[in-house]
Formats: sequence, structure tokens, C-alpha cells
Amino acid sequence: MVEVRWKDRAGNGQRTTAILEDICASGACLQVEEPIPLGVEIRWDQPKQVFQGYVRYCVYREIGYFVGVEFDASFKWSKKAFKPQHLLDLQTLVARSEK
Repeated sequence: MVEVRWKDRAGNGQRTTAILEDICASGACLQVEEPIPLGVEIRWDQPKQVFQGYVRYCVYREIGYFVGVEFDASFKWSKKAFKPQHLLDLQTLVARSEK
């Protein structure tokens, strides 16, 4: 879980708790309880890395809103700096299944 922050169209600071569903070098998917406007800059902090990007989609599914964040061009996520505990590493999974 991460606490995300953004400014609404009026410039007021907003924040909510999100579940980090997925992450890759270019972006992330967050699950939140309320919608976040398209195009706004969004950020969250982890001990070794600050995440910053723009909301590219926000869709409602049965259990909440899923928000797609495209990271800023100057930012690249790295597993070395931050690896979520629940991250599913497909390479490791395939390697285990081949044994």
C-alpha cells in the first residue's frame, strides 16, 4: 500500500491510500476507492525512491478504481531501488517451473 498525492483542477492538494497492483519501468497501476482525474501529476514516496507520473486511465472495476500511471520521462523504476513484497517475477516463476 502506498499513499499517493496529487493536485486537483483547482490546485488543491489531494491524497489517498492506494494498492500498488503492478509496476514496470514505464509506469504503474494503482487501485483506489475514488477516481483520480486523467492527466494530473501524481506521486508517492518509498524509502529509496520517489515515484512521479501522470494519470493515463482511471476505470472502475467491481472492487474499485484502477489508475494507470505513466512515469515522467526522467524517471525509471528499478527493482534495486524498490521491489514490492508482492511483486510477481515471471522470469523466476518460469525458471522454477522448468526444474
